[in-house]
Amino acid sequence: MKTESLQRSMDVSGPVIAVQPVLPVLQAKAAELAQRLGLPLLNAGQVDLPGTLVGLLLVGPEGLALRAPGKSAPGAIAVDFGAGAMRHRRRGGQNELLGRAVGVGKKPALQVLDATAGLGRDAFVLADLGCRVTLVEREPVVAALLECGLARASAAQEPWLREVAARMRLLTGEACSLAASSLGELDVIYLDPMFPQRDKSAAVKKEMALFQALFDNGDATAEPAGLLAWALRCPVARVVVKRPLKAAPLAGIPPSHSIRGKAVRYDVHVLQSLKAA
Repeated sequence: MKTESLQRSMDVSGPVIAVQPVLPVLQAKAAELAQRLGLPLLNAGQVDLPGTLVGLLLVGPEGLALRAPGKSAPGAIAVDFGAGAMRHRRRGGQNELLGRAVGVGKKPALQVLDATAGLGRDAFVLADLGCRVTLVEREPVVAALLECGLARASAAQEPWLREVAARMRLLTGEACSLAASSLGELDVIYLDPMFPQRDKSAAVKKEMALFQALFDNGDATAEPAGLLAWALRCPVARVVVKRPLKAAPLAGIPPSHSIRGKAVRYDVHVLQSLKAA
């Protein structure tokens, strides 16, 4: 597992997220993280929260978690690739669909760029299927959650979990800011636009509501469309876009073919043979 940073300016005009340790002994660690992310720092146990605060990045003994402020706020969001939900997903049929979409089996050790990494679940599935995955996340707070989750997976007791994490590399920044040299060995670019909401489960509703409050810039279509346009110009074999089952193709660009599941589909834009990529 590797982490790197790309150049990105911090938007200080957006919703305010503060870093807070859950224990006084973690205050110094929280202060270091707050300085690195350019975020305000709260003291452990502080209850007089600023009125502009919409998110808390909690520093705990086991890592980082993100939640909304207030006693009635939903549970915190964390990246834990060894959690029961991720272990259950390893056995899910949707993994086979995602693997088919990116071309698992057509070329050994596929190199995949997940340009919209989010909480890293699809990237983890791809790495578990044997792909080498570069995760790109533009939101520094989400990237910090990912970095923490990858570090925990890399230090896990289970060999399989460490091996999967070793096939994942994290970059913080805009995918379209990647240098051309970074794309030389890529086979596939994978896109999963955050909006519109697809899954109606309680956990996904909680995550999407918090992510919308913190990171939604008010335009749910323009940026994903631009990202797709960038991806289609890259020297890769295919671009795969995850979409709601009944949604129109992203940016109105028809794919070469689609692989459909019960709730989502994968639109596959084939640009060249994977064997030749």
